[in-house]
Amino acid sequence: MAYLLQQLANAVPLAALYAALAFGYAVAFGVTKRPDITYGAIFAFSGQILLLFTDIAYNRLWLILPAALGFGAVCAVLYGVTAGIWVGRSIMLPLVRNASNTVIVAALGVTIVLMETARLASNTRSLWLSPFMNSHVVLWHGGAFDVVLTQIQLVNTVLMCVLVLIGAFVLGCSSWGRMWRAVTDDPLAAELCGTSSRRVFLVAYATAALVASICGILSTAYYGTMDFGDGLLFGLKVLMVAAVGGYSDPVKSAGGAAGLGFVETLWTAYGSYLWRDFTVFSLLVLLLVLSRRERVAP
Repeated sequence: MAYLLQQLANAVPLAALYAALAFGYAVAFGVTKRPDITYGAIFAFSGQILLLFTDIAYNRLWLILPAALGFGAVCAVLYGVTAGIWVGRSIMLPLVRNASNTVIVAALGVTIVLMETARLASNTRSLWLSPFMNSHVVLWHGGAFDVVLTQIQLVNTVLMCVLVLIGAFVLGCSSWGRMWRAVTDDPLAAELCGTSSRRVFLVAYATAALVASICGILSTAYYGTMDFGDGLLFGLKVLMVAAVGGYSDPVKSAGGAAGLGFVETLWTAYGSYLWRDFTVFSLLVLLLVLSRRERVAP
C-alpha cells in the first residue's frame, strides 16, 4: 500500500508538468491548427538559458545562489518569450496564412536553430545546478516507509497548477478568451466582427511561449540540467501528450496530459522500464490517429 501511494505521489509533479505543457500547447494550436514542435524547443531552450545565465551570475558576477537563480530565471523568461514572439510573428503567422503545410518543416528548422544557439552559447558544456530544496516532506506515515515528496516537487506542482488555473480563468472569463475562441473557430468571421485575428494569434503564441518558458525553468530547477538535444525530444513528446485530451480545449488537453503522467509513472513502477517509452509513444500515436479520424469525419 505504501509503495502504491509513493508512486501516486511521484506521479503528481509529472502530471502537473504535462498538464501545464499541454495547456500552453493547446492555446497555440488553437490559432495555428498545425502540429508545432517549436513549443517543446522553447521549453528546452528556456531551461538551457536558465543554466547559462545562472552560471554566469554565480561564477562571474559572484552572486549568491538564490540571486543567481533569480537572474537566470528572469533571463530565461525574456529569451523564451522573445523567441516565441519572433517565431510567431516572423515564421508561423505568414506560413499559416499562406502555406500552412510548411509549418511542420519550419518548426523543425526553428527547433534546430534554438538547440544550436544554446549549445554554442554554452560552448557545448553540460551545465548543472547545485541541488536545493531537497528536504523531504512527509505526506503519509506508513508501516514500511513514509510517503514523501521533496520541497521543490511540491513547489513546482503548485506553481504549474496555478498556471493552468489562471490560464483557464482567462480563457473562460475574459474578453481575450472570447476573442481567442472566436479566432480558433473561424478567423475570417472574427475579422468581420471587428476582432484582429493577427493580434490574437501573436498574443496566443506569446502566451504559449511564456507557459513553456516557466515550465522549462521549473523542470530544469528540479532535474538540475537540460540537454541540448531535449528540444526535439520534448517537441515531439508535448505534441503527442497534448493529444490525450484533444487540442480543441486547453483545459481538457491539460486533464488528459495529467492522466498520462500517472500512467507513465505507474508503468515505470510496475512494468518494464525498457518498454516504457515504446508503450507510451505507441499509445500517444494511437490517440493521435483516432483524434484525427474524428476531426475529418463528416
